[in-house]
Amino acid sequence: MRERLKWGSYMRAYEDMIRNTATDFAPWYVVPADHKWFTQVVVADVIVQALEELDLSYPKLTPTQRAAIRGARRTLR
Repeated sequence: MRERLKWGSYMRAYEDMIRNTATDFAPWYVVPADHKWFTQVVVADVIVQALEELDLSYPKLTPTQRAAIRGARRTLR
């Protein structure tokens, strides 16, 4: 019961930690965990958004690199 009296202090410390450690590069996400299925949807959405923002693409290969890959494939077969 005594610990419950410290709830306000715990919440202030938690909020202070979130505010002072989240950055644009590495943000915090507070995910509700009341329903497992919803938690998983929220986490999946955050991951998909982060991957889309990376704007990834396959590297451009030179003809020499393509030939090396074809040779490696033949060797593996």
